[in-house]
Amino acid sequence: MKTTLDPIILPINSSVAGNVLESYKAGDSIFALRHKLANTSFTTIIDSLRGIAIHLIDNGLLNQAISQFKWLDVLFSRCNIRNIADIHTAIKQTLIALYIESGQIDAAMKDAAEALTMLAQNARRKDEDFQILLALILYDLAQIHCAKKEYKQAEREISKAMKLLEKLTKTNPVRYGAALTLALNASTSIYRSRIDQANLLAHYQAATSTYLAEVNSGIKDATIRLVSSLQNEGNTLSQMNRHREAIHFYTRALKYLTHIESDFSLQQLQLSIDLGKALIQTTRNRDKGVHLLNTMLHKATKLNANDQHRQIVDILLNANNNRLDILGFWHKMFPK
Repeated sequence: MKTTLDPIILPINSSVAGNVLESYKAGDSIFALRHKLANTSFTTIIDSLRGIAIHLIDNGLLNQAISQFKWLDVLFSRCNIRNIADIHTAIKQTLIALYIESGQIDAAMKDAAEALTMLAQNARRKDEDFQILLALILYDLAQIHCAKKEYKQAEREISKAMKLLEKLTKTNPVRYGAALTLALNASTSIYRSRIDQANLLAHYQAATSTYLAEVNSGIKDATIRLVSSLQNEGNTLSQMNRHREAIHFYTRALKYLTHIESDFSLQQLQLSIDLGKALIQTTRNRDKGVHLLNTMLHKATKLNANDQHRQIVDILLNANNNRLDILGFWHKMFPK
């Protein structure tokens, strides 16, 4: 699925935005860009931001685009204009897509949560500016969850984006019709991915049954295969947002693994991290998850497991912010 920076999704139909883009190409500074955007319509702002981002991507300047848009957001924080909150959100929305384009999924998720927090300040708004911002963010958020193989969540988000785009298309089919069509195509792709994921889970379940029978029969090395299969089941269930079931499989995998490994290994560390992450996702077990992950920080240090150490820190940091809360808030705004 493509990001919202695909030129087809939202055509730049403002001549003023075209002039802003040409001035930028000719060497306008970021300060001049801020001044021009502060004195124009919101439609022109969205079109101008998209046009500049697409231009930089096309010229292989993706990292520069991210840096410039972050700086532009800082510059606007010094402005005192009427629609400043919407402008900040529009910049964030562009940054979300840029982060996805660069493969920085966690950074994209962080900015998505911040952008949704801004919109949540006036969640009952029905105006076009609000609806297109929310639709674009939800579209890219669906892609974020696709990248994380969390297809059920992605399906919900693309469905919400489609509802908004359907309303917008009725009033302006020329501007929003292509976006609706691409959202429909994306929803089909996400649905197929979710079906494939369910089939993969069924495969792991069958494999687990086979390896368990082999373990009970005393077949050599069967426990190693059983542990991997249980871990795969746990990972797939976590991606499907079925964290309580995932906890069960991670716990079983650790039980079998400790029987065949006397010393604490990298695989035990990774399984424990996966278990801790799943525990955090359930309200009842959240504190247990935090405690387990804090314990694993020391284990990771002893094993010189730098990648796992960073993974634990990221999970704990995310557990201490309101990212999940704000995403849950927007889910409630759109009943199933």
